[in-house]
Amino acid sequence: MKLRQMSVAFLFNEEQEILFLQKKKKDTFLAGLLVPIGGHIEGVEINDPQKACFREIEEETGLKSDYIKNLTLGYVVLRIKGNQELRIQYVFIGIVPKNTVLIESDEGSLSWIGYEDILNNNVSATTKEIVKHYDSIGKQNEKVYVGSMKSLNGNPEITWGLLEDWELPIFN
Repeated sequence: MKLRQMSVAFLFNEEQEILFLQKKKKDTFLAGLLVPIGGHIEGVEINDPQKACFREIEEETGLKSDYIKNLTLGYVVLRIKGNQELRIQYVFIGIVPKNTVLIESDEGSLSWIGYEDILNNNVSATTKEIVKHYDSIGKQNEKVYVGSMKSLNGNPEITWGLLEDWELPIFN
């Protein structure tokens, strides 16, 4: 089975809007969809998905890492694609001032989307599920959640669990 790892960022501004990339309709991957900033993890980044996320952010928006506040892991989503590919998506949450100058790439156009409007836009099922979970639970804490993508009566859904260390801290 092939392994594909991706690292994306949900970058919020002070108005709780999220920065999205509108993919070109001619693209081969997620054509025409609004997607969070991010992409595939390169071989040298395989053990550092946050490094990959910073690289993707800079490539797609021009933002350097020092413009992004508190970029922290919020989600890890697992999905089987066609029983031939295991996809692991690392989802980071960060803050960027709305008035920050953005430089668009050739991958598509950037836009701030109101948090409440995301579910009414052309976004992937994975993005919808992450946004729904973040709105109901994730934004209330700084924990990391792991999700497994599945089909429920033909509709995509993610089953969520809290990712935490099972070992108790050792006190000396």
